[in-house]
Amino acid sequence: MKQEILSRIQKKFPLVPKPFKVIADELNMSEDEVLAILQEEKKKNIIRQTSAIFDTKRLGYKSSLVAFKIAPEKISAAVKIINSHPGISHNYERNHDFNIWFTLAVAPDSKLGLEKTLEILSELTEAEDYIMLPTLKLFKISVKLNTTGKDAKKEKVKKVKHTEIELTPLHHEIIKRAQYDIKMESEPFKNIIEELDIDYETFFSILLELQEAGIMRRFASILNHRKAGFNANAMVVWDVDAENGEAIGEKAAAFSAVSHCYLRPKYANWPYNLFTMVHGKTTEETNGIIEEMAKEIDSKSHMPLYSSREFKKVRIEYFTPAFEAWETEHMNQGS
Repeated sequence: MKQEILSRIQKKFPLVPKPFKVIADELNMSEDEVLAILQEEKKKNIIRQTSAIFDTKRLGYKSSLVAFKIAPEKISAAVKIINSHPGISHNYERNHDFNIWFTLAVAPDSKLGLEKTLEILSELTEAEDYIMLPTLKLFKISVKLNTTGKDAKKEKVKKVKHTEIELTPLHHEIIKRAQYDIKMESEPFKNIIEELDIDYETFFSILLELQEAGIMRRFASILNHRKAGFNANAMVVWDVDAENGEAIGEKAAAFSAVSHCYLRPKYANWPYNLFTMVHGKTTEETNGIIEEMAKEIDSKSHMPLYSSREFKKVRIEYFTPAFEAWETEHMNQGS
């Protein structure tokens, strides 16, 4: 039952006053039993976070994947500098000359902007070289680990058309609160309702509105890959024909073991433009999935980049003063 519960909270978290009661009813269990299992999994750090997952771009933030080439003896100091920026959500060491890979976002009101911020970070870290890899086309972003072993190898990736909305002060207040981890308790949203002096109906209707607008991707639990037994996760990069990139990207995204799939730019020193995150429990399993993918993906070459160290993996905290504080401190740096 534990694996079924973990599967459910990753895929479709019930947006109701008592979500764990809904899961319990589905599985013919008591709410207390479900909560006891989830509290234990949270304690073991198998559940990393349960919250709204927002689309950085739709909130007005600019972001990019970045790869730095850092001398081995300078990695420790460089990582501290990179991680000090509030827009760094993921930071890994990977098995390549470009050895430090991170995602960077800057706020909608950023005075420095993305490129200048990267210049400053590269100077501060003494990076030998770097490449900026913004998303040109997103095919899939959905981390749902196959905890039950029952998921099909392929899945249909839905194309969603988003509505346009104008964010009100109440939208912003809900975004600020819904981005944080909920407690595993009977009414996990009660504190937000009371703090904002609104009713459940208003709260859930705004979350639904944010989802329909593509501002909230989904509300779900994210598991700690390694703690959940998925110890071999590779960022596989592919050199594909840009003209056929969309069709190839859709094929790659259909693999259930792929959580992220994007088209990114190529450079003279970086020929790979299709990026896929592939999850497996062992290196053998992951490599087997990559081999299956390679049979279906028309590419000139591909390369799996395994992470050797994880330096940071958090959610960006949106609409906080931390971004402005970092920029104020570093405004006069960079060439």
